[in-house]
Amino acid sequence: MSSSDTIRVVIVDDHDMVRRGLSAFLKAKPDLELVGEARNGREALLVCERVQPHVILMDLVMPEMSGAEATLAIRERCPGVRVIALTSFQDHELVQQALQAGAISYLLKNVSANELADAIRAAHSGRSTLAPEAAQALVQSAAQEPAPGHDLTAREREVLALMAQGLTNPQIAESLVVSRATAKAHVSNILSKLGVSNRAEAISLALQHKILE
Repeated sequence: MSSSDTIRVVIVDDHDMVRRGLSAFLKAKPDLELVGEARNGREALLVCERVQPHVILMDLVMPEMSGAEATLAIRERCPGVRVIALTSFQDHELVQQALQAGAISYLLKNVSANELADAIRAAHSGRSTLAPEAAQALVQSAAQEPAPGHDLTAREREVLALMAQGLTNPQIAESLVVSRATAKAHVSNILSKLGVSNRAEAISLALQHKILE
C-alpha cells in the first residue's frame, strides 16, 4: 500500500500509556499511519498544523486546553481534518461539547481495536460513528430540552394571550389595570424569554408550541 493510500492519524492524550497503546494499535493496521502525538490541546494545534493529518484521535479531558476547545480551534484552522473524540467519559455535556465543537465521532476508550479502525476509516470518508452510550446521552439531553415559554410567568402568559388578540401596549395596560410602562415591560420580557424580536414572531411561536391554551 502506497503512502498516498494511508490515513494519516494524530493521537492527542495526556496519558503516556494511552498514547503508547494507541500507537501500537495504529502500527498494526497497514492503512493507518501515526504521524504525530500531542499531550494536550495546545500541542495538538501545533502538531496538526505541522503534519496535516487526516484524522485526530482526541481525548477530551486534558490540562491547558480541553479536547472540545482544541477540536474547535483545529476545525477552524484545518477544516479538512476529521476529529474523533476518544474518551473515558460518557457525560452528555461532554458529548454535546465535542460534537458542537466539530468532532465527527464520539467513542469511548473501551472500544475494540477493529471498531476504532473502522471509525477512523469512516471519519476519513466523512461518516460519523457514535458510541451507543454517547448516542443515548444525546437522546436524553434532547428529551430534557425545555420547551419554549417554559419560564413565562402566569401574568406574562396573560399578556401574551392579549398580544395574540391584537391588543396594543396601552390596551393591554387598560385591560390588566396596570401602567403602560408595566405592560411594555411584560411584553419586552416575553420577547426576551421566547428569543424573538417582535410581537408577530412571539405569537407565531406561541401558537406553534401551544404556549397559549
